[in-house]
Amino acid sequence: DKVIRVVPESERETQILKAAFNRLKVDMWQPSSTFHIAEGTVTDVRVPQNTSRSLLPYLQQANIPYMILISDLQSVIENQTGSRSHRHRRSLSEYNYEVYHTLEEIQSWMHHLNNTHSDLVHMFSLGKSYEGRPLFVLKLGKRSRPYKKAVWMDCGIHAREWIGPAFCQWFVKEALETYQTDPAMRKMLTQLYFYIMPVFNVDGYHFSWTNDRFWRKTRSKNTRFWCHGVDANRNWKVKWCDQGASFHPCDDTYCGPFPESEPEVKAVAYFLRKHRKQIKAYLSFHAYAQMLLYPYSYKYATIPNFSCVESVAYDAVNALQSAYGVRYRYGPASSTLYVSSGSSMDWAYKNGIPYAFAFELRDTGHFGFLLPETLIKPTCTETMLAVKNITLHLLKKCH
Repeated sequence: DKVIRVVPESERETQILKAAFNRLKVDMWQPSSTFHIAEGTVTDVRVPQNTSRSLLPYLQQANIPYMILISDLQSVIENQTGSRSHRHRRSLSEYNYEVYHTLEEIQSWMHHLNNTHSDLVHMFSLGKSYEGRPLFVLKLGKRSRPYKKAVWMDCGIHAREWIGPAFCQWFVKEALETYQTDPAMRKMLTQLYFYIMPVFNVDGYHFSWTNDRFWRKTRSKNTRFWCHGVDANRNWKVKWCDQGASFHPCDDTYCGPFPESEPEVKAVAYFLRKHRKQIKAYLSFHAYAQMLLYPYSYKYATIPNFSCVESVAYDAVNALQSAYGVRYRYGPASSTLYVSSGSSMDWAYKNGIPYAFAFELRDTGHFGFLLPETLIKPTCTETMLAVKNITLHLLKKCH
């Protein structure tokens, strides 16, 4: 399999690409569906080996230039997950935050922290996934007073975006390691609670390790079709299944049979609704595009507290850039990325959480969903600066 990049330069090229990609059932990496392909849109697609034999000559014939981003996908995947057997699991005290971890490893890591850092960590489950796995969350913070504002963070809504769960774990590690020495972190954990869900889509994430590295959706079964799963970021009750989501169960952006049809989405939505007075920020971590997005996703419109949110985003991307010079684009999701309905970020905002952000972490397509483990540390280090920046903003009043 290959990953190619095409940027249509005219309406004609746009239509040719849409038709070809729909006909050949390629795997859309960026944007998430052919619906979003437009003139000037950077389009990354995974092309199966047998398809590339017909597609690439077809593009040449149609005079549409393309670039090969990854020429042999299998070898890249094997480099990432194949060597697991050789790097034996070490004890949790030597847990390696610079490799990707299976769901089992992440969950035993959570149990371990719950047992060893009970002063700052409390682990609980929101419910069960479609396949019956627990939906674990870590509540992080000093039990300094009965009522504290809180920040919600989730990673891995989309199964194949492995850098997300890696960041959620990194955040917890940094918080626990620097709590004593860093005044900013101390302030954050004293004055706030963090609810951290390292893997939102547990079934999908497990499946991306065992069966299909590029699986995106949940794993619920559809009775009428042979297709599994719903896009957990199109399943929320906010302009559900409108623009940028699909009604077809086999599509990657399938919105589900009804809002909150997925037990994972339903459980998180229930929790956020119950705590909406306390939770002041909602942060969701995705990949890839190097963007910091805020509402709205589902329409081109300015949010009421735009000036506050915009200034937070501006400061956060500058903080992020200060580490390695990586520049993130920021802005409303609809105009910065593309219009999509039923997203968790819009839902959180609509339900009274004033600061709702979605990060699209590294990179911009060179590795795509296969970000090498050597880039976990820099990616997490810079993202950490942005998240701390957003959090410290919450503790100041924005006018």
